[in-house]
Amino acid sequence: MKAVERLSLVTEATLPKALISVHDLMPETLPAVRKTLNQLERHDLAPVTLLVVPGRNWSRTGIETLRSLERAGYALAGHGWQHQAERISGIYHRLHSLFLSRRVAEHLALDEAGIITLINRCHAWFGEQGLKPPALYVPPAWAMGRISLTRLREACPFSFYERFYGVIDSASEQVYSLPLLGYEADNALRTAVLRVWNHWNWRQAQRKHRPIRIGIHPQDIELGLADLLRRDLSRSIKPIAYEQLTD
Repeated sequence: MKAVERLSLVTEATLPKALISVHDLMPETLPAVRKTLNQLERHDLAPVTLLVVPGRNWSRTGIETLRSLERAGYALAGHGWQHQAERISGIYHRLHSLFLSRRVAEHLALDEAGIITLINRCHAWFGEQGLKPPALYVPPAWAMGRISLTRLREACPFSFYERFYGVIDSASEQVYSLPLLGYEADNALRTAVLRVWNHWNWRQAQRKHRPIRIGIHPQDIELGLADLLRRDLSRSIKPIAYEQLTD
């Protein structure tokens, strides 16, 4: 019996670690997010972080849903304010919008002061709704915009920030460069590119023994990479919380 227990412990310890997040939680995406969470629960995957967009039209019922998800063990994180850029600002933002983010990268339309105001407003909203202050902030499309790590630490209240290339521990300004998987394949080009991208990032995570980030959007279970998403969720992985990166 002890030998079996030791084997089980070794297997658990050597499983690839994964940071699993479900993006774009808004009142209008709640039904799709629920379907995604059902998939994750069937695979017994936890913990899972839910990226909440505060500045949408949240009703009392919607807020109570967030509270119930929190009570069920899901971690809530900040995810912008409106998830919609007020304008397209400059060549970089225009190209980013065209090829990656459409119009959701709201940070790219702001200067440093505007980014700081948005992040602080996002963080304060959770407490105003009777929710736990979130540890993690993820800008829409992982696009943080024109702000330094030092200013994030000095002027913004979150403990962790996630960007396209990895996760930042605000207290130490340490950057964890972590491979990222995505499944938002809403056209043929994205489907082809993401298949290659995800294959490469799985290999990188295995080769470098780093945690893998699995970022899921509400409609992904019905899009062109739904088969790949189901396969990845079926893998032998060990989900971890963002706070565990510093362990």
